[in-house]
Amino acid sequence: MSRISRPLVTTLSAVALAAAGLTVTTGSAHAAGCSQSYLPKPDPACTPGALNPDVTQSTINSTICVSGWTSTVRPPSSYTTALKKKQIVAYGYSDTSLSDYEEDHFVPLELGGSPKSEQNLWPEPHYGNKTSADKDKVENKLKTAVCANEVTLTAAQNAIETDWTTALSKLGLG
Repeated sequence: MSRISRPLVTTLSAVALAAAGLTVTTGSAHAAGCSQSYLPKPDPACTPGALNPDVTQSTINSTICVSGWTSTVRPPSSYTTALKKKQIVAYGYSDTSLSDYEEDHFVPLELGGSPKSEQNLWPEPHYGNKTSADKDKVENKLKTAVCANEVTLTAAQNAIETDWTTALSKLGLG
């Protein structure tokens, strides 16, 4: 059996990773296309958001506006933790501690976001200028406004997808 040279093994490994949609940088593999440059928002190429078709303006009183409804659609932590591990690598975060991220619904469940779509879930950092806790407060205020008929569901969804950091002011909610 012949030995394969190290340069050939390195090249073959890089080709295999590229075929899997990964790139090699400084000794580690990262999914091509995910960028941290959009923080505190997700990279729209990797996490554009996705909606739950069961939540519409006409169904909000039997879905998102019912106390406890989100717990009926929230995916299990076994699903979100596995996805978080994969996406931490995809986003190229140097900090790989799972506790430093929330596997967040870009369009929140409280506003009719898709519960399990990978297009709607991303590892949102607990650190930085605007954190996952800040986004949670925005989500709660938007849900309250939607359920009080102060803004439409679509307007709230669009505002959070466009830029959650300005969603409240954009909708006149302060």
